[in-house]
Amino acid sequence: MVQMIHTQIEKNGFLSDIFVPNALIDSYSKFGELGVKAALKLFMVMEDRDVVSWNSMMGGFLKVGKLREARKLFDEMPERDVISWNTILDGYVKVGEMEEAFELFQKMPQRNVVSWSTMVMGYSKAGDMDMARVLFDRMPIKTLVPWTIIISGYAEKGLAKEAIELYDRMERDGLELDDGTVIGILAACAESGLLEVGVKVHDSIERLRFRCSITVCNALIDMYAKCGILDKALNVFNGMAKRDVVSWNAMLQGFAMHGRGREALHIFSGMKKEGFQPDRVTFVGVLCACTHAGFIDEGVEYFYAMEKDYGIVPQVEHYGCMIDLLGHGGRLKEAFRLVHTMPFEPNAIIWGTLLGACRLHGDVELAEKVLDHLLKLDPSDPGNYSMLANIFAAAGDWDSVASVRLRMKSIGVQILSGASSIEIDNEAHEFTVFDRSHPKFDRIY
Repeated sequence: MVQMIHTQIEKNGFLSDIFVPNALIDSYSKFGELGVKAALKLFMVMEDRDVVSWNSMMGGFLKVGKLREARKLFDEMPERDVISWNTILDGYVKVGEMEEAFELFQKMPQRNVVSWSTMVMGYSKAGDMDMARVLFDRMPIKTLVPWTIIISGYAEKGLAKEAIELYDRMERDGLELDDGTVIGILAACAESGLLEVGVKVHDSIERLRFRCSITVCNALIDMYAKCGILDKALNVFNGMAKRDVVSWNAMLQGFAMHGRGREALHIFSGMKKEGFQPDRVTFVGVLCACTHAGFIDEGVEYFYAMEKDYGIVPQVEHYGCMIDLLGHGGRLKEAFRLVHTMPFEPNAIIWGTLLGACRLHGDVELAEKVLDHLLKLDPSDPGNYSMLANIFAAAGDWDSVASVRLRMKSIGVQILSGASSIEIDNEAHEFTVFDRSHPKFDRIY
């Protein structure tokens, strides 16, 4: 379509107006690598270019992950504006190259809220909350965006004390909540399981009589569900005047992930009664619910009904759920056959799920076959060897256990310590076996 418009523009001689080729470069850049190639071809033949032309082309390169080409263009620019600097800065931040990003940030002749927010975001995503906080505190002007970034950053890392302190400061400074801020913070809480901060946001919503959109309600349901507070999630869900498919999926998956399969299937039934069309996400929840509830035959029926009744072609995640379902039901040979008839190559997660089922049911012979496939995909994963050794141990085959351990030692594979976390006094603490990194390890051990 863009090429057709481009052809008509050239025929009618409109390319002389610089606004037109600039718009074409931007349009081409939205269509992947082929589009960016077409944009570059146009850019190279332009007789006149302004800063918008350069910025659009640089942005096009970054959209397809060509950071080096974007940087080369940036370095060649005859003039730059703050958008030029912010564009290349964002490119480095998105790939996690924070040292290069910081160098650019220091060289910027002028910075705006976007520049500062980009850096705060970058350090937050990199897990360096100290540097993110330093930059946040130095910001001359703070809008809701950087407040959301820094609070979400602390919440994602399980640092409830810092997140709540900044959230309270944001409210004291008179910044009014908007959907973006609420959803961003709640999503971070859902990711880390940090309930305290999520409850704080919900309290603000109710106290300020914030008008909850469907999206905000969905974020609340998701947060409560992932934190295991299903009654609260259901209260929000039942209190919604209007719902969309995401609302139903969030509630369904909440029940499914916490082993309440019957309630999840009840939600699925209600969803269909109210005329909502299930999607791919819905069926992931449904299949997980059947696994947890032990409804093996029903789960198989739902899987094959996806395409037949709903026109949804099963993807790798649905096959993964099916392998788990059949594995839990002890139907290991059926699961193994399904893996081999998948319309795409099974990944390590698929094979790992089947290996876990072999361990559950003590099927040593099939476990060895599955491990062969897993080692082709990822020969260095210690978890696969460890699981096979445990299967042999459960069967009393100690010679095979020793053989697996020797094989691990010969190729330098070491078992990583498992980790667990707990929330105490509004802060999440993570522990591993004999971990000495925690500031109070001497009191713990």
